[in-house]
Amino acid sequence: MDTINKDKILAVTRQGRTRVEATDWFRVATGLYYLAGLMTKEAIDFAKVDREYNRFIYQSIGGGHTITSILQFLSGEKVLPTLQSARFMAVFGETCTEVPADSIPFLLELNLGVAKNISKLEVAGPVHEWLQRQKGEGKADEGL
Repeated sequence: MDTINKDKILAVTRQGRTRVEATDWFRVATGLYYLAGLMTKEAIDFAKVDREYNRFIYQSIGGGHTITSILQFLSGEKVLPTLQSARFMAVFGETCTEVPADSIPFLLELNLGVAKNISKLEVAGPVHEWLQRQKGEGKADEGL
């Protein structure tokens, strides 16, 4: 994780209006960068990557947060206010150009798929439903 991307995530974070909102925006932006980084044909040293992310997370928002907890946050209901926030989407899209906003549903689906493989449970719940609505809206847009 390079300094430029860290600065972009922190720039998004600073746009949150409250501490809770800023923390949630940090989590989503960081998680999306992490997931986007998985989209490579090269071998990934997960121990190294996770260590770098965990250090950045600890230095930015303190203890009690890890890349694992951020990925869990991305698969739970508490992420929805951020995903549904036009302000977040605008700020993220303008600031974090390495992760195109139209890739967010795919990255979240990837995260849910990994969680499903680990837990062996079916993917269901609010994030899955939000993703299904996004797919439905995309199909509706194609018909225009």
